Amino acid sequence: MSAESKKAHNFIQSLIEDAIAKGEHTGKVVTRFPPEPNGYLHIGHAKSICLNFGIAETFSGDCNLRFDDTNPEKENQEYIDAIKQDVEWLGYEWAGEVRYASDYFGALYEFAEELITRDKAYVCALTADEMAEYRGSLKEPGRNSPYRDRPVAESLRLFRDMRDGKFQNGELVLRAKIDMASPNINLRDPILYRIRYAEHHQTGNKWCIYPMYDFTHPISDAMEGITHSLCTLEFEDHRPLYDWVLDNISGPCHPRQIEFARLNLNYTITSKRKLKRLVDEAVVDGWNDPRMPTISGMRRRGYTPESVRTFCDMIGVNKAGGTVDVGMLEHAIREDLNNRAPRAMCVMRPLKVTLTNYPADQNETLALPVHPQNPEMGEREVPWTQTLYIDREDFEVEPPRKWKRLAPDQAVRLRGGYVMTCREVVRDASGEIVELKCEYDPDTLGVNPEGYKPNGVIHWVSATDSVEADINLYDRLFNHESPDSDKEGDLMDHLNPESLVVLRGARVEKSLAEPRTDLPYQFEREGYFFCDQEHTASAGRPVFNRTVTLRDSWGKGGK
Repeated sequence: MSAESKKAHNFIQSLIEDAIAKGEHTGKVVTRFPPEPNGYLHIGHAKSICLNFGIAETFSGDCNLRFDDTNPEKENQEYIDAIKQDVEWLGYEWAGEVRYASDYFGALYEFAEELITRDKAYVCALTADEMAEYRGSLKEPGRNSPYRDRPVAESLRLFRDMRDGKFQNGELVLRAKIDMASPNINLRDPILYRIRYAEHHQTGNKWCIYPMYDFTHPISDAMEGITHSLCTLEFEDHRPLYDWVLDNISGPCHPRQIEFARLNLNYTITSKRKLKRLVDEAVVDGWNDPRMPTISGMRRRGYTPESVRTFCDMIGVNKAGGTVDVGMLEHAIREDLNNRAPRAMCVMRPLKVTLTNYPADQNETLALPVHPQNPEMGEREVPWTQTLYIDREDFEVEPPRKWKRLAPDQAVRLRGGYVMTCREVVRDASGEIVELKCEYDPDTLGVNPEGYKPNGVIHWVSATDSVEADINLYDRLFNHESPDSDKEGDLMDHLNPESLVVLRGARVEKSLAEPRTDLPYQFEREGYFFCDQEHTASAGRPVFNRTVTLRDSWGKGGK
């Protein structure tokens, strides 16, 4: 058992350990991660991935990757490729080849015929509206369909005709024959097969009938020898149907379904349908927009697989639902990057500084640590020249009390460099400050000045030996804790207008002309920033996405 597995101990692990101790489970533990390829994976799926692959790893078992591809109208290869990339990025390897529910379409059809011959299923011609009326409600039992007592031979013939394309979409369905009076509505003769004339990304036009999820899932699990089918809590009421299907077919085994609470994050949407709406309505720049809670969006923003796995371990696995503070996710990435992100300086809103007592034809190279706490990461070279840039927000003509940055006739230390004092403020014709003329103290490199105290430390870059860059300041997409819980409004009403602020003309150290793309940088005093390879290629200059601020700027009451 790995150290990571021990750390992630949870109630499901305890159940399996208990079953092994009692002799109720023998042999290999086999789990599966079964996403639908109808969208990109999000942070909630990351929890399920970590759980399913983690349980298999803990017990030296296997975890399959299986696509639940039973709805070809909403699925495509793009989603399949993205999902595989996400699982691999998180650091997991599935057992054997990628599997598809469509691999079992032939077997699923045979099991459906088996249910018909056992008088456990029938072909029904009720319309969708009629079926809803017959189903009843939570307070009233349903009524039997008038087609429920079709002779077995007739249902078998009609089902084969459905398969052979002799009926139109919605004309007939195959239903399980269970109990229309059951208090569990999922057992009120659920649909097993429906007609869909749609080309499938794996099987083409071979089939015009497709199985429903509640029929496909247990059989797919059984076909793969899954021992533990781990599902989120919304499937708890479906478990009796899961068991009914397996109890009434001649399947190879009967996996155990165990439910756990899904992940709900505040300020976040984790519904693929709603995330797709954001994409379709161009609220975001695709599924991998860095504001999206998708794994691909988080990756593009600079989240690391280690931080995501740490977060999933922090929140744990339990049966009780609830909402997790997104601040925990942000804490996980801060902790990871604080320990290993290389440091650099970026001036986001450049203000020119001329050192009047530094020769224009002179320059020197300062050696700054790549990471102040990790000397083994080495040093970086930063040019010091007569003309520098500081951030406009680090200068005030009339500073407030306790101001710890630059002001007229006040001194500051430039990080890793000398102390300088502002002597003159230069304005343009409109009165805007365009330049500061300062004096530097040549005796203050690495030592404190004599006779006066600098008013804080600010960051800087050389004006003549730095690189222009664009900065994308990403923030939370929604400014409401529960953006989709507003009964009267719409989640679009809660979009954060400052979820993306683009700064053009920023300046970064010259070493970032070709930035690393495996890990974000800590831009000193600003936050963590990751090179956006896609935008960098199109812009022709470095583009950085803010991964997370140095500190939580939202607080419990919102921003």
